[in-house]
Amino acid sequence: MSHLTIAGDAPAVTSREIAELVESRHDNVRVAIERLAERGVIALPAAQEKPTGGRPSIAYVFAGEQGKRDSIVVVAQLSPEFTARLVDRWQELERRIAAPADPLALLSDPAALRGLLASYAGRVEELTPKADALDRIAIADGSLNLREAAKTMQVPERKFLALLEQKRWIYRHPLSSTWLAYAGRLHSGCLEHKVTTGQKPDGTEWINTQVRVTARGSPIWPRR
Repeated sequence: MSHLTIAGDAPAVTSREIAELVESRHDNVRVAIERLAERGVIALPAAQEKPTGGRPSIAYVFAGEQGKRDSIVVVAQLSPEFTARLVDRWQELERRIAAPADPLALLSDPAALRGLLASYAGRVEELTPKADALDRIAIADGSLNLREAAKTMQVPERKFLALLEQKRWIYRHPLSSTWLAYAGRLHSGCLEHKVTTGQKPDGTEWINTQVRVTARGSPIWPRR
């Protein structure tokens, strides 16, 4: 895994990188991640699609401190002997994030340069300010769930969700009806996941993930 993965301003490791690290099939790694999330051992990470010749390929993105912890848990479950290698990988990413960017180094590293350009492209996408309703969200503290955001925008909730899905802000979890945010929107700070857990009557844990819009995300909501 020689390429650098950066999500916004934070280092990140994808399920594809984990599959490469533990020398396993990517679909097997994805299944392991989903099972651990269902059991509440880890938080279900954000997913991103990668276009292929056939059906789009889904990969999970582990970012930030939570992602670091959860990715280590995943590798420990799959192949404990590779845990140290993953820890080294996180340390490498964190060192490169902390170090000042070297323009000459970027020019000699096409993968890093593409990542930087993609990051800039995502930041300037749809930066036109919206109406007063958006301004009210932008100056508010905290975040709003999707129903509250639709109400503030004065748009029917079903239409609002369909628009966000069409514009690739949110998507349905493949194993449930839960809405999740695309990785790019999470990493840019436009959306966030609120994860809650609790105990079932049988003593096992349940986990719930809720998409919420932040003040940063409100000025660039998709156009109606």
